[in-house]
Amino acid sequence: MSQRKILITGGAGFIGSHVVRLFVNRYPAYTIVNLDKLTYAGNLENLKDIEHKSNYVFEKGDILDTEFLFQLFNKYQFDGIVHLAAESHVDRSLHNPTEFAFTNIIGTLNLLRAAQMTWSGNFAGKVFYHISTDEVYGSVEHGQYFTEETPINPHSPYSASKASSDHFVHAFHNSYGLPAIISRCSNNYGPFHFPEKLIPLLINNIINNKPLPVYGKGENVRDWLFVEDHARAIDTIFHQGKPGEIYNIGGNNEWKNIDLVNLLCRVMDKKLGREDGSSAKLITFVKDRPGHDLRYAIDPSKLIAETGWRPETTFEVGLEKTVDWYLTNQQWLKNVTSGQYLQYYSSMYQGR
Repeated sequence: MSQRKILITGGAGFIGSHVVRLFVNRYPAYTIVNLDKLTYAGNLENLKDIEHKSNYVFEKGDILDTEFLFQLFNKYQFDGIVHLAAESHVDRSLHNPTEFAFTNIIGTLNLLRAAQMTWSGNFAGKVFYHISTDEVYGSVEHGQYFTEETPINPHSPYSASKASSDHFVHAFHNSYGLPAIISRCSNNYGPFHFPEKLIPLLINNIINNKPLPVYGKGENVRDWLFVEDHARAIDTIFHQGKPGEIYNIGGNNEWKNIDLVNLLCRVMDKKLGREDGSSAKLITFVKDRPGHDLRYAIDPSKLIAETGWRPETTFEVGLEKTVDWYLTNQQWLKNVTSGQYLQYYSSMYQGR
């Protein structure tokens, strides 16, 4: 298995690019094939530092194109799939739920079929690893936490599409014996995050002295995990996870949105040499979105107990690293925020 061929879908996106980089650098004997459609959130600039590596291959394609997928599987004969390709923005799912259903549900089903038919029941050493989200659980009361046994209760078209894809993955394991694993993670943050999501959107708006939109009163709670810790968890689960199992990945790091916004404002004021409190004046409370879950909180104890993985980056350190990266890479920000799409969403929404 030292010469494995691994397909990583959505590898030019935020989390995907960190996973691709980790696998390419950590496993030089593996062939890592990055499949990405290169939509607005997919960016090969995210992988400039590894594009020259001999064990890295990029393939542009759509997981909705079944003929292309089967040709790809026949060409490379993958023995592992790490499936990250997805439409992931809750606000956009409210405007176009059909797009989310096609990509997240049918796209996943196409990959499952391609793996099933290519492997033809010879599942020894094979892994189909599906990356999901804690949002499929819905909201959780204070003092309680999502476990792998928490019932599925999605509240947005995005989380409904991910929940459905999870069920298909589980069904293929139960029906056909496909060696499939699912993980569900809390909110990620870090470098290369497309600035439609909360933290990079706020960083970009503070840099440009634009309003900082916060839903409702900012009382929604999220558990935040540094993206490099998530990539390590994905690596761990891919190599150590058990087929048929679900693993929750979390940072034990809950923040109310308004507290996070205020902390980020203070960090940005210091980094930009502005008077303390300057950025906080940009905070603008906007009408809450429909079905907005109040609190997400992950219990990652199963993953920790079975594999020894733990988050290594404190929020204070991770946030400072994130801010420093965006300030150092403002040209990247300008390039990805040049379209009308992001200008529209920046003015209306605060991200996930």
